[in-house]
Amino acid sequence: MCKVLNVSSSGYYYWRKNPVGARQQSQNQLVNHIRRVHTKSKSRYGSPRIADELREQGVKASRNRIARLMRKVGIRSIMYKKYRVQTTESNHDYPIAKNLLNREFTADKPGQKWVSDITYIATGQGWLYLTAILDLADRKVVGWALSDSLKAVDTSVAAWRMALTNRAIDGRLIFHCAGSPVRPRYSIRLYGI
Repeated sequence: MCKVLNVSSSGYYYWRKNPVGARQQSQNQLVNHIRRVHTKSKSRYGSPRIADELREQGVKASRNRIARLMRKVGIRSIMYKKYRVQTTESNHDYPIAKNLLNREFTADKPGQKWVSDITYIATGQGWLYLTAILDLADRKVVGWALSDSLKAVDTSVAAWRMALTNRAIDGRLIFHCAGSPVRPRYSIRLYGI
């Protein structure tokens, strides 16, 4: 049989004694390392991150070899779509007010032009929504509100009330809101309150 297969008899007996070669053993060991890191990362890591993690642990293997072995044994990273909180409802029939500010972000004195916006902050307990009102004369935040919901009373109205107590309106005020749960953008002109 050795003559027909053109294999040396010592090679045949070595194979009988050690059916898995050194290279295959090395690959199996590397696959076990890859599986361990992949499981530890909750299946999120791909070959670049797994290669970095293994390098930190002292396991020497190139990223290409790790990628090839991952393809061979069917290990794939799971891609999660990043969750985005929607703070503006743009799909509505409400009329959009004229932009009175018209990108003129300067004011002669305080209490003439205020701008507002809502943003969200990820915390360990969930999302928080921050509404801030800024006076364009001195760029000072005159009102703000933090809430765990997007209800106008909790965010926009609370920030507005704080702004009215912190800063007097001088004559007429242009209040520009870059985004709100109800309207995407609007400017209103108010007179001394």
